[in-house]
Amino acid sequence: MKAGASTIMKAIRIFFGIFMILVYFGMAYLLFINFFDWSSEPFWTYMRYGIGIIFALYGVYRCYRQIKGTDYYRLRDLEERNEEQDN
Repeated sequence: MKAGASTIMKAIRIFFGIFMILVYFGMAYLLFINFFDWSSEPFWTYMRYGIGIIFALYGVYRCYRQIKGTDYYRLRDLEERNEEQDN
């Protein structure tokens, strides 16, 4: 794979990662405000908040991985192989 293709793939992964972070936080927000109009019984209220917390925590985890760059291990392997071939 050429260096340009690797750059394009990395940009797509960054865009997709940010998009998914927004989806997780958006779902958490929608569950917290009861956008889907779940029943007001205590069980469903706790379930809604529980699922909302899980979405929010996973959004934070994905954000951490996005910032640290741990989602790009496959691209690093390709870049290392390309560097070895160039030498």
